[in-house]
Amino acid sequence: MPDDLLINAADEVRIRQHLALVALGKRPATRAIRVGRLLDVNGRRWHDNQEIVVSGRRIAWVGPAGKYSGQVDERVDRSQLAAVPGFGEVHKHIESSHLTPEYEAALVLPHGCTWTCEASHEFSNVNGPKNLEFWLKARLAGSPMKIFPLPGSAVPPTAYEWGGGHFGYDEQREFLSSQMMVAGLDEVMDWPAVWNPDNPSYERLWGMIRATFEQRGVVEGHAAGMRAIDDINAFAAAGMASDHEAWTPEEVADKLRRGLFMEIRPHSLKEIVSGLLADGQQDWSQFALCTDDRSCSDTMKLGATDHNVRLAIEAGLVPEIAIQLVTINPARHMRLTPWVGSIAPGRFADLVLLDDVASLSIAEVWADGAQVSRGRDYVGALPRIDWPDWATRTVKIDRQLTAADFAIAAPEGRESVSAALLRPFHWSDEFIITELPVVDGLVQRDAERNITKFAIVDRFSGEGKTARMFWLGTGPRTEDTALACSMGHDKHNIWVVGSSDAAMAQAVNALRETQGGWALVRRGELVATVRYEVGGLMTCRPAAELDAEMQTLYREGESIEWMYEPTFSPRWWPGFPERLAFATLTCAPWRWVLVAPSPLAPEGFVNVATGETHPIVW
Repeated sequence: MPDDLLINAADEVRIRQHLALVALGKRPATRAIRVGRLLDVNGRRWHDNQEIVVSGRRIAWVGPAGKYSGQVDERVDRSQLAAVPGFGEVHKHIESSHLTPEYEAALVLPHGCTWTCEASHEFSNVNGPKNLEFWLKARLAGSPMKIFPLPGSAVPPTAYEWGGGHFGYDEQREFLSSQMMVAGLDEVMDWPAVWNPDNPSYERLWGMIRATFEQRGVVEGHAAGMRAIDDINAFAAAGMASDHEAWTPEEVADKLRRGLFMEIRPHSLKEIVSGLLADGQQDWSQFALCTDDRSCSDTMKLGATDHNVRLAIEAGLVPEIAIQLVTINPARHMRLTPWVGSIAPGRFADLVLLDDVASLSIAEVWADGAQVSRGRDYVGALPRIDWPDWATRTVKIDRQLTAADFAIAAPEGRESVSAALLRPFHWSDEFIITELPVVDGLVQRDAERNITKFAIVDRFSGEGKTARMFWLGTGPRTEDTALACSMGHDKHNIWVVGSSDAAMAQAVNALRETQGGWALVRRGELVATVRYEVGGLMTCRPAAELDAEMQTLYREGESIEWMYEPTFSPRWWPGFPERLAFATLTCAPWRWVLVAPSPLAPEGFVNVATGETHPIVW
């Protein structure tokens, strides 16, 4: 039987020819797994006393135990357990676990997740030319996790950003034609560039959409903040197939009615599901559950895809429908049903074996026809990958930064200036304006008013170009303190926030040495680092090792006084400013943002909806 770690048309024909003969009993099967109950997600029906006959990594035959006519090399009895298909993620950024794919697999497979549609605009923005090679590498090395990459539409996120990768028509066509594992186009986020022909990203984005249509791939959407009916209609008319950004039952219903496939995330899942059920929703075929972003530390505490399913059950869905939302529904939407989504012939032999269906208690997980977990313990293959320099040398800053890189000079002779202010998750049409003092020609922070300094440092050119401005209600009040990180959605330049320019430089220089991650400087001393040496986004280590470093970072952060604006929702902004990694987004509904200096935004301060720029101080 041909090797089917990846999917390609020539091998797929030979695999199907072989599986047909195994199903007819004309060739021997690898093993038969007997289960007490089996959920057919295609018809949402349970079948008792079933047998799953496997050849290699695929299922060849499914039916009543004892009825298969062929020879079986090994028989496995799990008649005390109930079998459901391996869970899938319709939209997930593996980079947000901060683990390389082989270690991500070891983390999530015991939680039932056997396949993921990787929304890759993180690593795409770090090394676009090597993006597909990166996502297939673990699978080719023997990892049982199936990763279906979707190249990032946001490469770069807007026309005002650059470095690491640039995807357009030619790149997307090559991705889709070279490997059948590529399922489509990652979430199209730059909505102003989709509808507005004058936007500088218009041709690039429509080129990617065209290439996806040509290959019959799926164009995933991102409709954050989109509530107006005209906008939703335009979004669907433009070819966006889905949205995972809805927050309320009403918003979901409006988008569902316009034909969007709704991907529900955990933080609003219970409200959405319970609200739709109360409103009489009966057909759940246009829904899936998705994780989107979850760190390995949170996965260790909460779970993976299984956590999402349990939330849906708690919100009122029957377990069988909740399971459909992470199996057949996402597989149908992503056009992957020949390979994943159900326990059926031709599919990968991925099974979640439950000892209690109502509570979704997982006893074992099987992937590629082999057992990969026992309880919460991973027992499957964990290939060792020596990631090459193109993955591990991605923080390219060829000099030591100094305090001067973060200083903001005032116009000559001034004792005070007007300054532009942003704050985390600033979605207003206008930025904030305030007066700030000048000392020795430099504009000063104002800790009494929760005003500090925030900067974006380019990590792709080697020059360490720096954009800086003042921010409200974020960062440290403690003197000579700074926090820096190489994960800053979606361009993933280095962001740094600090109470002194020298501390900001010290934190960024620490990331030059570690090749990415987190660096915390407190009162002039580097007190904690977390290493993301692969792409500046992930680490090639077990989850427990990474979590231990994160816990040290949190503990050190507890001794720092952080600025906080009480008008912000506690859901988004309590204490340690970890969510600044998401405050650097430049997609809708953002307007004014700070990006690394670029030809269209020399100071980095730009309205991504209009292209307008403005001085930081005047």
